[in-house]
Amino acid sequence: MEKENISIFPTGEKNEDFAKYFVGQSYLKTLSTQGVVIGNVTFEPGCRNNWHIHHKGGQILLVTAGRGYYQEWGKPAQELRAGDVVNIPPEVKHWHGAAPDSWFAHLAVKVPAEEASNEWLEKVDDESYGKLTGTI
Repeated sequence: MEKENISIFPTGEKNEDFAKYFVGQSYLKTLSTQGVVIGNVTFEPGCRNNWHIHHKGGQILLVTAGRGYYQEWGKPAQELRAGDVVNIPPEVKHWHGAAPDSWFAHLAVKVPAEEASNEWLEKVDDESYGKLTGTI
């Protein structure tokens, strides 16, 4: 699949550093590292990140393009579209990614906190994702 620039922010390069935490291809362009870390994350159709937890600081997602999903552990998934904002508190297990038929982009804002860290967990498997998206 060819890289698509779907947002007003640059798509960036293949997200090789974090590829092991994604199913499918994502792209990353770091927009800010001073004060607040902000990255533009673009997902090819069907791409999603693994379940993960932001310890201490949490995360804010600002959806800029496409259609995707956000899900917290034990809760139903939410469909996301451009203009949606997701405030993810610290210590909440979750994942986010593209719908199977749409590119998806969001700004990921890392909420500053002392000793903040990410814990990457299991993949969102094809069966669970397929049930959610109606592709199974």
